[in-house]
Amino acid sequence: METNKPMTAYKGCQSYNDWEVETLRNDPELAVEYLKVSMESLNNPEERAGALLSIRAVAEAYGGLAAVAAQAGISRESLYRSLSPKGNPTLKTLVAVLNTLGLRLTVTAAQTTNEG
Repeated sequence: METNKPMTAYKGCQSYNDWEVETLRNDPELAVEYLKVSMESLNNPEERAGALLSIRAVAEAYGGLAAVAAQAGISRESLYRSLSPKGNPTLKTLVAVLNTLGLRLTVTAAQTTNEG
């Protein structure tokens, strides 16, 4: 039976999550574009987890989940659960988090293809 061993930390290396959060923190325009693309994935159940994790990464970049939860008036545990791969945030939670990040939810017409 194989046991799970902790990852070895290498000098000069950082996790992908740490790099992602740092990059989003240092480039607000990238964070906005990142979320725009991610939000399109919310429609597809197979891609929804990635979209929620993207929102979570931006929240971590903008003060951390605990601070964002407090400012949005949501419990930290609820926010962690909502922005997990199996999360299902309410519209109220999503709007509150986006407002806390200085963003807003917008609607555009769906692009259709003229096939046939």
